[in-house]
Amino acid sequence: MFQIDYNSNLPIYEQLVRKMKENILKGYLKAGDSLPSVRNMARQLGVTPNTIQKAYRMLEQENVIVTIRGKGAFVAEMKPVINMKEKLMDYKAQLKPLIGDMLYHGMKKEEIWNMIEEIIDGIKEESHD
Repeated sequence: MFQIDYNSNLPIYEQLVRKMKENILKGYLKAGDSLPSVRNMARQLGVTPNTIQKAYRMLEQENVIVTIRGKGAFVAEMKPVINMKEKLMDYKAQLKPLIGDMLYHGMKKEEIWNMIEEIIDGIKEESHD
C-alpha cells in the first residue's frame, strides 16, 4: 500500500502523509476504508509505531482520516476547504522555496509550468485507471 524511501531527506511520517493523500486522490483508498492499525502499519513498513502515530495524527488534523476509539482509523469524507484564502497562502509558502530552487538551478518558467501540467495530468490519468 505504501512505499517508503528510506534514503529520502523527507521524514518517513511526511512520506506516509503524502502517500495517503495520493492514494485517496488516485482512488486506491475511499472514504470509509479502514486503515491498518498503528502497530500493523509499523510492522509492515519496518518503522517505529511512533512514526506511524505521528503520520496518523497529522492526517487527522488535516481531516484526511478519522479515528474512532476502539475501532481504528478510517479514510474521511473529502470536504471543501473552509478557509481557502488561508490554505492558498499555505500552499504558496510551501511552493515558493521549491520554485525558487528550480529557478536558481536554471529552469525556465515555461519548463516549470510544463512540469506542473505533466504532474497534474499524471495524477488525473492514474485516478481513472
